[in-house]
Amino acid sequence: MAIEVEGLSKRFGATLAVDDLSFTVGHGRIVGFLGPNGAGKTTTLRALLGLVRPTAGSTAIEGRPYERLERPLEAVGAVLDGGMFHPGRSGRNHLRSLALAGGIATSRVDELLELVELSDAADRRAGGYSLGMRQRLGLAAALIGDPRVLVLDEPANGLDPQGIRWLRDFLRRLAGEGRAILVSSHVLAEVAQTVDEVVVIHRGRSIEQAPIGELLARRAGGVRVAGPDAGRLADILRADGAAVTVGDDGALAVADRSGEQVGALIAANAIHVAELSAASQSLEEVFFELTADGDDGKASA
Repeated sequence: MAIEVEGLSKRFGATLAVDDLSFTVGHGRIVGFLGPNGAGKTTTLRALLGLVRPTAGSTAIEGRPYERLERPLEAVGAVLDGGMFHPGRSGRNHLRSLALAGGIATSRVDELLELVELSDAADRRAGGYSLGMRQRLGLAAALIGDPRVLVLDEPANGLDPQGIRWLRDFLRRLAGEGRAILVSSHVLAEVAQTVDEVVVIHRGRSIEQAPIGELLARRAGGVRVAGPDAGRLADILRADGAAVTVGDDGALAVADRSGEQVGALIAANAIHVAELSAASQSLEEVFFELTADGDDGKASA
């Protein structure tokens, strides 16, 4: 595995920030790392990068703890806190200093500036960059050693809709090259369009790890029905003991019947419908269900 977190716990005094957390990330995969503020995401990322020492458990990048990586810049790149830079340096000089410190050819700098579309602003002071430009500079810095693993904390922060779309395509391209990407984000609608899997944590504990499509399908249930005879169908379903709610648009949400069961009633009663489809949930809805205050820290089956 590109990334392994095994039984990770981290305590700061009386506060247990991370509690027996385990998950993995494979090469060529983008994994969304999700949780409410204070859930332990940043602490986990910092432990993975050797910036905090675990109280218990372990983390590894390509089978080794960060401090034992022979050439860390070629193994993993990271953006934490939007990336760190001297505001008086230009974007180009910031990347040059990283390249020189890492023994990397400075020709890599111009490649990266073009890759993140900052060539036109390369000689401006980074302190005058917009938040979105700083995020792009942070991504360029993370890629300075052409790493096989990326760890990104809120990379969409400060990006406008066009920038978010650019980031989505950018990350998909990097994953297509075989890189493993672990990305935390609060932009859940974008996460749903970008990642292959999600890891959801709450109060420092693992709630769920699953492919995004599987998670949304598993948490959904029932069917949606719309059409001119929806009202009559609602009466028939309720008489049959089904749980039916009617939306503002007049469509029915049937929580405890399959499409096949509802379809059989429609056919038997010659009901005219315009839509019969599986109900779905957004990632945002699933996220709030998983991290509700009453959640006991275990995912439902």
